[in-house]
Amino acid sequence: MRSALRAALVVALLLALLVGLLWAVQRRLVYLPDDGPVPAAADAVPGGRDVRLTTADGLQLGAWFVPGPDAGAPAVLVANGNGGHRGLRAPLARALSSAGLAVLLFDYRGYGGNPGSPSEEGLALDVRAARNWLLEEAGVPADRLLYYGESLGCAVVTGLALEHPPAGLVLRSPFADLAAVGSHHYPFLPVRLLLRDRYPVAEQVAAVRVPTTVVYGGADTIVPPEQSRRVADAAARLHRRVEVPGADHNDAVLLDGPALVDAVVELADLTGRD
Repeated sequence: MRSALRAALVVALLLALLVGLLWAVQRRLVYLPDDGPVPAAADAVPGGRDVRLTTADGLQLGAWFVPGPDAGAPAVLVANGNGGHRGLRAPLARALSSAGLAVLLFDYRGYGGNPGSPSEEGLALDVRAARNWLLEEAGVPADRLLYYGESLGCAVVTGLALEHPPAGLVLRSPFADLAAVGSHHYPFLPVRLLLRDRYPVAEQVAAVRVPTTVVYGGADTIVPPEQSRRVADAAARLHRRVEVPGADHNDAVLLDGPALVDAVVELADLTGRD
């Protein structure tokens, strides 16, 4: 009896230590920044230029801006996923630029050599700084600005859209909320109780009343397709859902493939491109 009790106490202690460790290091599991080096904008995207964004808490973030063919061209604010840096999204910027759209790629705090550490609150400040730069420095009209989010970036731009509705919203591989995707990968852990950062995409998109397109891969092993479908179902103004058959989360077809690029361009046309 005593040995069984002792074993149970050891197991409980080990579980408590594991939970405590996960609480302490969880953001290292969520955010996977790449410090770079990040190439110059002009070397990665024709016509691109390096710019700096200033956040409300005083951080300077690196970004690339690719102007459109004229001052009235629609612009796309791109919010990255949780890994890499903006250089990995250069193919997307080239494709959107070739289609006549202006593009802003930026890195969150802690990514691409930027100062700071990523968190839900911090990324919200970062994307606000990106929007402010486009409106105030690049002169993009608010009614010509689209938000594009990739995976974790879907949560970042959906939160921004609640405060500052864009002309249109494109969500690529969105999860319902961070706990849902975390529970999928770690079903043996109390993920919903442990998480500091929540990112409630499905809940928030239900209150975003702008044309919304959801694009996802049919064979996504990181964000299950059913979670992206749940986000599409929740969208207050769903314009289109685009499932790319057989595509996994990081496949090139979901980075700059024709189905994805066409979905962004179509939404730009819908929202008033001349």
